[in-house]
Amino acid sequence: MAYNMKTFIIGCVALLMLGMHSSQAQSVQDTTQLWRFVTKDGNEYVGKIFHRTQHEVVLKTNQLGMITLQMADVKKAQPIEVEKLVDGEIWIENPQATRYFWAPNGYGLKRGEGYYQNVWVFFNQASVGLSDHFSIGAGVVPLFLFGGGPTPVWLTPKFSLPVVKDKFQVGGGALLGTVLGEGGVFGIAYGVTTIGSRDKNLNLGIGYGFTGDEWANAPTITLSGMLRTGRRGYVLTENYFIGTGGESLILLSVGGRTVWPGISLDYGAFIPLEAGLDTFIAIPWLGLVVPF
Repeated sequence: MAYNMKTFIIGCVALLMLGMHSSQAQSVQDTTQLWRFVTKDGNEYVGKIFHRTQHEVVLKTNQLGMITLQMADVKKAQPIEVEKLVDGEIWIENPQATRYFWAPNGYGLKRGEGYYQNVWVFFNQASVGLSDHFSIGAGVVPLFLFGGGPTPVWLTPKFSLPVVKDKFQVGGGALLGTVLGEGGVFGIAYGVTTIGSRDKNLNLGIGYGFTGDEWANAPTITLSGMLRTGRRGYVLTENYFIGTGGESLILLSVGGRTVWPGISLDYGAFIPLEAGLDTFIAIPWLGLVVPF
Protein backbone atom coordinates (compact mmCIF):
# COMPACT_ATOMS: atom_id res chain seq x y z
CA MET A 1 0.00 0.00 0.00
CA ALA A 2 2.83 2.37 0.92
CA TYR A 3 4.59 1.49 -2.29
CA ASN A 4 1.49 2.28 -4.35
CA MET A 5 0.97 5.59 -2.55
CA LYS A 6 4.60 6.57 -3.13
CA THR A 7 4.28 5.71 -6.82
CA PHE A 8 1.09 7.75 -7.05
CA ILE A 9 2.72 10.82 -5.45
CA ILE A 10 5.78 10.61 -7.72
CA GLY A 11 3.49 10.32 -10.77
CA CYS A 12 1.49 13.38 -9.74
CA VAL A 13 4.64 15.44 -9.20
CA ALA A 14 5.97 14.38 -12.62
CA LEU A 15 2.74 15.37 -14.34
CA LEU A 16 2.76 18.72 -12.51
CA MET A 17 6.32 19.41 -13.61
CA LEU A 18 5.49 18.54 -17.22
CA GLY A 19 2.48 20.88 -17.12
CA MET A 20 4.60 23.70 -15.72
CA HIS A 21 7.23 23.13 -18.39
CA SER A 22 4.59 23.19 -21.15
CA SER A 23 3.04 26.36 -19.74
CA GLN A 24 6.42 28.09 -19.53
CA ALA A 25 7.28 27.05 -23.08
CA GLN A 26 4.00 28.53 -24.31
CA SER A 27 4.69 31.75 -22.38
CA VAL A 28 8.16 32.07 -23.93
CA GLN A 29 6.71 31.52 -27.41
CA ASP A 30 4.05 34.20 -26.87
CA THR A 31 6.41 36.83 -25.45
CA THR A 32 9.00 36.70 -28.23
CA GLN A 33 6.61 37.76 -31.02
CA LEU A 34 5.71 41.41 -31.60
CA TRP A 35 1.97 41.93 -32.11
CA ARG A 36 -0.28 44.72 -33.36
CA PHE A 37 -3.75 45.12 -31.87
CA VAL A 38 -6.37 47.48 -33.30
CA THR A 39 -9.43 48.14 -31.15
CA LYS A 40 -12.94 48.90 -32.35
CA ASP A 41 -12.59 52.56 -31.39
CA GLY A 42 -9.62 52.96 -33.76
CA ASN A 43 -6.74 52.86 -31.27
CA GLU A 44 -3.63 50.86 -32.11
CA TYR A 45 -1.29 49.09 -29.68
CA VAL A 46 1.99 47.36 -30.48
CA GLY A 47 3.89 45.15 -28.09
CA LYS A 48 4.69 41.65 -26.92
CA ILE A 49 2.05 39.41 -25.39
CA PHE A 50 2.74 38.90 -21.67
CA HIS A 51 -0.39 36.91 -20.93
CA ARG A 52 -3.42 35.93 -22.97
CA THR A 53 -6.77 34.27 -22.27
CA GLN A 54 -9.95 33.82 -24.23
CA HIS A 55 -11.33 37.10 -22.89
CA GLU A 56 -8.33 39.41 -22.48
CA VAL A 57 -4.71 39.98 -23.41
CA VAL A 58 -1.95 41.65 -21.40
CA LEU A 59 0.40 43.49 -23.74
CA LYS A 60 3.88 44.76 -22.87
CA THR A 61 4.44 47.98 -24.83
CA ASN A 62 7.39 50.35 -25.00
CA GLN A 63 5.39 53.55 -24.48
CA LEU A 64 2.57 52.51 -22.12
CA GLY A 65 4.12 49.61 -20.25
CA MET A 66 1.74 46.79 -19.37
CA ILE A 67 -1.79 47.26 -20.68
CA THR A 68 -4.81 44.97 -20.64
CA LEU A 69 -7.15 44.74 -23.63
CA GLN A 70 -10.51 43.03 -23.61
CA MET A 71 -10.76 40.70 -26.63
CA ALA A 72 -14.37 41.82 -27.16
CA ASP A 73 -12.98 45.31 -27.93
CA VAL A 74 -10.31 44.07 -30.37
CA LYS A 75 -11.05 44.52 -34.08
CA LYS A 76 -7.81 43.08 -35.44
CA ALA A 77 -4.83 41.24 -33.96
CA GLN A 78 -1.87 40.34 -36.14
CA PRO A 79 1.79 39.40 -35.66
CA ILE A 80 4.25 41.89 -37.07
CA GLU A 81 6.66 40.52 -39.64
CA VAL A 82 10.35 41.20 -39.07
CA GLU A 83 10.64 42.95 -42.44
CA LYS A 84 8.00 45.49 -41.35
CA LEU A 85 10.38 46.76 -38.66
CA VAL A 86 12.83 49.30 -40.10
CA ASP A 87 15.14 51.24 -37.76
CA GLY A 88 12.81 50.49 -34.85
CA GLU A 89 9.72 51.80 -36.69
CA ILE A 90 6.79 49.70 -37.88
CA TRP A 91 6.07 50.31 -41.53
CA ILE A 92 2.36 50.69 -42.15
CA GLU A 93 0.80 47.90 -44.18
CA ASN A 94 -0.19 48.79 -47.74
CA PRO A 95 -4.02 48.91 -47.64
CA GLN A 96 -4.27 48.41 -51.42
CA ALA A 97 -1.43 46.01 -52.22
CA THR A 98 -3.68 44.08 -54.62
CA ARG A 99 -3.77 46.82 -57.26
CA TYR A 100 -2.01 49.93 -58.55
CA PHE A 101 -4.07 53.01 -59.43
CA TRP A 102 -6.79 50.81 -60.89
CA ALA A 103 -5.28 47.73 -62.55
CA PRO A 104 -5.13 44.59 -60.37
CA ASN A 105 -2.09 42.40 -59.75
CA GLY A 106 -1.66 38.77 -58.75
CA TYR A 107 -2.03 39.39 -55.00
CA GLY A 108 -5.45 39.07 -53.42
CA LEU A 109 -7.25 40.31 -50.37
CA LYS A 110 -7.08 37.98 -47.41
CA ARG A 111 -10.27 36.55 -45.98
CA GLY A 112 -12.20 39.26 -44.16
CA GLU A 113 -10.09 42.13 -45.51
CA GLY A 114 -11.76 44.86 -47.50
CA TYR A 115 -11.49 48.44 -48.67
CA TYR A 116 -13.51 51.29 -50.14
CA GLN A 117 -11.96 53.21 -53.05
CA ASN A 118 -13.02 56.62 -54.35
CA VAL A 119 -11.55 58.41 -57.37
CA TRP A 120 -12.45 62.00 -58.13
CA VAL A 121 -15.64 61.69 -56.04
CA PHE A 122 -17.61 60.04 -58.88
CA PHE A 123 -15.93 56.63 -59.02
CA ASN A 124 -16.81 54.38 -56.08
CA GLN A 125 -15.89 50.74 -55.42
CA ALA A 126 -15.82 48.43 -52.40
CA SER A 127 -14.00 45.07 -52.38
CA VAL A 128 -13.82 42.27 -49.82
CA GLY A 129 -11.90 39.01 -49.52
CA LEU A 130 -14.26 36.03 -49.22
CA SER A 131 -11.27 33.71 -48.84
CA ASP A 132 -7.49 34.05 -49.07
CA HIS A 133 -7.76 33.30 -52.80
CA PHE A 134 -11.04 34.89 -53.92
CA SER A 135 -12.43 38.41 -53.62
CA ILE A 136 -15.40 40.30 -55.01
CA GLY A 137 -15.92 44.01 -55.58
CA ALA A 138 -18.86 46.21 -56.55
CA GLY A 139 -18.71 49.69 -58.02
CA VAL A 140 -20.88 52.55 -59.19
CA VAL A 141 -20.61 55.96 -60.79
CA PRO A 142 -23.73 57.57 -59.26
CA LEU A 143 -24.73 59.86 -62.08
CA PHE A 144 -28.35 59.54 -60.94
CA LEU A 145 -27.44 62.04 -58.24
CA PHE A 146 -26.64 64.64 -60.91
CA GLY A 147 -29.72 65.07 -63.04
CA GLY A 148 -30.74 61.45 -63.38
CA GLY A 149 -28.14 60.44 -65.99
CA PRO A 150 -27.34 56.81 -66.91
CA THR A 151 -25.55 55.07 -64.03
CA PRO A 152 -22.75 52.52 -64.68
CA VAL A 153 -22.48 49.68 -62.13
CA TRP A 154 -20.12 46.69 -62.10
CA LEU A 155 -18.81 43.64 -60.26
CA THR A 156 -15.16 42.56 -60.05
CA PRO A 157 -14.64 38.89 -59.09
CA LYS A 158 -10.97 37.91 -58.77
CA PHE A 159 -8.96 34.74 -58.07
CA SER A 160 -5.34 34.82 -56.86
CA LEU A 161 -2.88 31.99 -56.27
CA PRO A 162 0.69 32.00 -54.90
CA VAL A 163 3.24 30.14 -56.99
CA VAL A 164 6.10 31.10 -54.67
CA LYS A 165 4.82 32.81 -51.53
CA ASP A 166 5.52 36.56 -51.45
CA LYS A 167 7.60 36.28 -54.63
CA PHE A 168 5.50 35.02 -57.53
CA GLN A 169 1.72 35.33 -57.81
CA VAL A 170 -0.82 34.69 -60.56
CA GLY A 171 -4.42 35.78 -60.75
CA GLY A 172 -7.42 36.22 -62.96
CA GLY A 173 -10.80 37.82 -62.94
CA ALA A 174 -13.22 40.07 -64.72
CA LEU A 175 -15.02 43.37 -64.67
CA LEU A 176 -18.71 42.79 -65.43
CA GLY A 177 -20.74 45.94 -65.89
CA THR A 178 -23.95 47.42 -67.14
CA VAL A 179 -25.60 50.83 -67.35
CA LEU A 180 -28.79 51.11 -65.33
CA GLY A 181 -31.70 52.20 -67.46
CA GLU A 182 -30.04 51.31 -70.76
CA GLY A 183 -29.44 47.56 -70.53
CA GLY A 184 -26.63 45.62 -72.17
CA VAL A 185 -23.38 44.47 -70.58
CA PHE A 186 -19.73 45.38 -70.94
CA GLY A 187 -16.49 44.40 -69.29
CA ILE A 188 -13.12 42.75 -69.55
CA ALA A 189 -11.72 39.31 -68.65
CA TYR A 190 -8.06 39.25 -67.62
CA GLY A 191 -5.12 37.30 -66.27
CA VAL A 192 -2.11 38.68 -64.38
CA THR A 193 1.36 37.57 -63.32
CA THR A 194 3.19 39.37 -60.52
CA ILE A 195 6.86 39.04 -59.57
CA GLY A 196 7.94 40.46 -56.22
CA SER A 197 6.45 41.17 -52.81
CA ARG A 198 3.39 43.19 -51.86
CA ASP A 199 5.63 46.24 -51.38
CA LYS A 200 7.88 45.89 -54.42
CA ASN A 201 6.76 44.19 -57.61
CA LEU A 202 6.29 44.14 -61.36
CA ASN A 203 3.08 42.97 -62.98
CA LEU A 204 2.17 41.81 -66.48
CA GLY A 205 -1.48 41.49 -67.43
CA ILE A 206 -3.49 40.64 -70.52
CA GLY A 207 -7.21 41.10 -71.03
CA TYR A 208 -9.95 41.07 -73.64
CA GLY A 209 -12.78 43.55 -73.49
CA PHE A 210 -16.33 42.86 -74.60
CA THR A 211 -19.63 44.60 -75.22
CA GLY A 212 -22.70 42.42 -75.33
CA ASP A 213 -21.63 39.23 -77.11
CA GLU A 214 -18.86 40.93 -79.12
CA TRP A 215 -15.25 40.59 -78.02
CA ALA A 216 -12.34 42.89 -78.85
CA ASN A 217 -10.22 41.88 -81.86
CA ALA A 218 -6.98 42.55 -79.99
CA PRO A 219 -5.98 42.26 -76.32
CA THR A 220 -5.16 45.00 -73.88
CA ILE A 221 -1.77 44.50 -72.24
CA THR A 222 -0.78 46.10 -68.95
CA LEU A 223 2.66 46.57 -67.43
CA SER A 224 2.65 47.96 -63.92
CA GLY A 225 4.93 48.33 -60.94
CA MET A 226 5.07 49.32 -57.29
CA LEU A 227 8.05 50.32 -55.15
CA ARG A 228 8.01 51.20 -51.47
CA THR A 229 10.16 54.24 -50.74
CA GLY A 230 9.69 54.61 -46.98
CA ARG A 231 7.41 54.10 -44.02
CA ARG A 232 4.46 55.79 -45.73
CA GLY A 233 5.37 56.19 -49.40
CA TYR A 234 5.18 54.25 -52.67
CA VAL A 235 5.97 54.96 -56.30
CA LEU A 236 3.37 53.58 -58.73
CA THR A 237 3.25 53.12 -62.47
CA GLU A 238 0.43 51.60 -64.51
CA ASN A 239 0.68 51.38 -68.29
CA TYR A 240 -1.74 50.15 -70.95
CA PHE A 241 -1.14 49.00 -74.51
CA ILE A 242 -4.59 48.94 -76.08
CA GLY A 243 -5.03 47.26 -79.45
CA THR A 244 -7.95 48.42 -81.58
CA GLY A 245 -7.37 46.27 -84.63
CA GLY A 246 -5.88 48.85 -86.99
CA GLU A 247 -4.21 51.25 -84.57
CA SER A 248 -3.11 51.13 -80.96
CA LEU A 249 -3.23 53.47 -77.99
CA ILE A 250 -0.57 53.62 -75.28
CA LEU A 251 -1.55 54.99 -71.90
CA LEU A 252 1.34 55.67 -69.52
CA SER A 253 1.13 56.72 -65.89
CA VAL A 254 3.35 57.61 -62.97
CA GLY A 255 2.56 58.73 -59.46
CA GLY A 256 2.62 57.75 -55.82
CA ARG A 257 0.75 56.46 -52.82
CA THR A 258 0.93 57.77 -49.26
CA VAL A 259 -0.44 55.59 -46.47
CA TRP A 260 -1.61 56.44 -42.96
CA PRO A 261 -3.36 54.26 -40.39
CA GLY A 262 -6.88 53.79 -41.74
CA ILE A 263 -6.50 55.61 -45.07
CA SER A 264 -4.26 56.02 -48.12
CA LEU A 265 -4.05 58.55 -50.94
CA ASP A 266 -3.11 57.85 -54.58
CA TYR A 267 -2.02 60.63 -56.92
CA GLY A 268 -0.44 60.82 -60.35
CA ALA A 269 -1.07 61.45 -64.03
CA PHE A 270 -2.00 59.39 -67.10
CA ILE A 271 -0.43 60.33 -70.44
CA PRO A 272 -2.00 59.05 -73.70
CA LEU A 273 0.26 58.36 -76.68
CA GLU A 274 -1.23 57.76 -80.13
CA ALA A 275 -0.20 58.24 -83.72
CA GLY A 276 -1.37 61.64 -84.87
CA LEU A 277 -1.69 63.02 -81.35
CA ASP A 278 0.46 66.15 -81.48
CA THR A 279 -0.61 67.70 -78.17
CA PHE A 280 0.83 66.60 -74.84
CA ILE A 281 -1.95 65.60 -72.48
CA ALA A 282 -1.62 64.63 -68.81
CA ILE A 283 -4.78 63.47 -67.08
CA PRO A 284 -4.52 63.87 -63.28
CA TRP A 285 -5.46 61.01 -60.95
CA LEU A 286 -6.55 61.45 -57.35
CA GLY A 287 -8.05 58.71 -55.25
CA LEU A 288 -8.33 57.54 -51.67
CA VAL A 289 -8.72 54.13 -50.08
CA VAL A 290 -10.24 53.35 -46.69
CA PRO A 291 -9.64 49.77 -45.48
CA PHE A 292 -12.24 48.00 -43.39
